[in-house]
Amino acid sequence: MSAGWLRHFTFACYFQMPRSPRCPRFPARITWRNAATSALSLILLSGCTEANASAIAGPEPGIPAGSPPIRTFSNPLAGTRLFVEPGSHAARQAAEWRRSRPADAAQMDKIAAQSHAVWFVDYHQRPYAAVREATTRIRGAGALPVFVLYRIPNRDCGQHSAGGATGAAEYQAWIGEVAAGIGSERAMVVLEPDALAGMDCLSSEHRTARLEQIRAAVRKLKSQGNIAVYIDAGNPGWLRAGEMADRLLRAGVEEADGFALNVANFFTNEENLGYGSEISSLVGGKHFVIDSSRNGAGADPARHWCNPSNRALGTKPTVDTGHSLVDGFLWLHVPGQSDGQCNGGPAPGTWWADYALGLAQRSNI
Repeated sequence: MSAGWLRHFTFACYFQMPRSPRCPRFPARITWRNAATSALSLILLSGCTEANASAIAGPEPGIPAGSPPIRTFSNPLAGTRLFVEPGSHAARQAAEWRRSRPADAAQMDKIAAQSHAVWFVDYHQRPYAAVREATTRIRGAGALPVFVLYRIPNRDCGQHSAGGATGAAEYQAWIGEVAAGIGSERAMVVLEPDALAGMDCLSSEHRTARLEQIRAAVRKLKSQGNIAVYIDAGNPGWLRAGEMADRLLRAGVEEADGFALNVANFFTNEENLGYGSEISSLVGGKHFVIDSSRNGAGADPARHWCNPSNRALGTKPTVDTGHSLVDGFLWLHVPGQSDGQCNGGPAPGTWWADYALGLAQRSNI
């Protein structure tokens, strides 16, 4: 084996394709000498073939072993119309300001004119009636219901959005009521923001339980026949794509329609497209949706996620994205609803007119 080939192999593995399972794992502080030594050792042990090098090295940490083959999927949201709530907080705020603050009212109209998701959380302890009413009203308008379900046990690890169901049995009963409320109607559901990305705070037992809870929820919702289900997959600033792909696979993404990114966060479409495409390649080509509600100015430089200042509205909601893997740019978070009692904000989910106004004023829509 020539020294030139070894040098090329070492360079390619460390600088060009470090995630390839064919490559040796190099130390974080690399030198040409220890890189070459690692590569040469691997080659000698493997009989000097790349195929055997792959067998010895194994998958890169965080990259799921045995990722499913890539398949081609259609967009289950294609051809649907998104619903604009005529009585939204933004619409009422604009009406209140129309005479006294006409310029601000015009800014608030930017939010009022767009579709946003409906969230079902703790105060919908028996959600059947509320889900049924929303589904009937939205479908009656010829539009697609877009729901976010947010009641997983041990939610948010006791932080700003702490809460959730008391246990697995209560949670699955709750999911059953949501599914029954939607019935056979066409709808879309985003399942449990932050539940996978933020589960490191849980014990090993509770992490396993959470994965099983999400898998069971996907299966129940899909059994209704016409519900497109997307499992929340965090955002580009949280976990490596390989780690998130592994969690999605263990949570049953193969039975879902895809995954959701950037819910209630601020990363740009471009950042989410790169991250989502990498995850998709590791979970069999599954599609994804992006929350573009507040990503017009990108994420806060300090990565503050809770009511950061100087953010802006993002891409208007649409299911005609122009990207083969992206089923929708959606406003899954309601612009103007507080992330929590931080940076001057009220309780989570509370309407905050001044913050909403700032988002609109800094936007390009």
